[in-house]
Amino acid sequence: MQKITPFLWFDDKAEEAMNFYVSVFKNSKVVSISRYDEAGPRPAGSVMTASFVLEGQEFVALNGGPQFTFTPAISFVVNCTTQEEVDELWAKLSAGGKEVQCGWLEDRYGLSWQIVPTVLIELLNDPDPVKTNRVMQAMLQMIKIDIEGLRRAYDGE
Repeated sequence: MQKITPFLWFDDKAEEAMNFYVSVFKNSKVVSISRYDEAGPRPAGSVMTASFVLEGQEFVALNGGPQFTFTPAISFVVNCTTQEEVDELWAKLSAGGKEVQCGWLEDRYGLSWQIVPTVLIELLNDPDPVKTNRVMQAMLQMIKIDIEGLRRAYDGE
């Protein structure tokens, strides 16, 4: 068991969301589902929590009711090594949700994700402030991050 586990509050879509996330990420699995009993507060037999693993990270989803919803103040960063990985995850996670800016999106359940190519961090950590400024300015103009666009900005093209 990991020390810290993200616990995601859904109204009534915990199992559906878990199955969606497990389908998006390759190294993922459903761990368990627990159900409410007669003590409630939800109907007996309905899903209470759904535990799952995405790329080695454990998560728990709760059907807790409509009292709380997600905000962009909390997001999950997904580090991608290729443009193909960025494109694939972007397409899957943004489907039914909304594209935001700078690699951020909100999925169909309202959860915020940052799909970030690892080269972005490398380019932004360059000691040349002129290059890093160009990369930052290019990234700020992007919705989904484009690796080649970042490299062109870095090179001053």
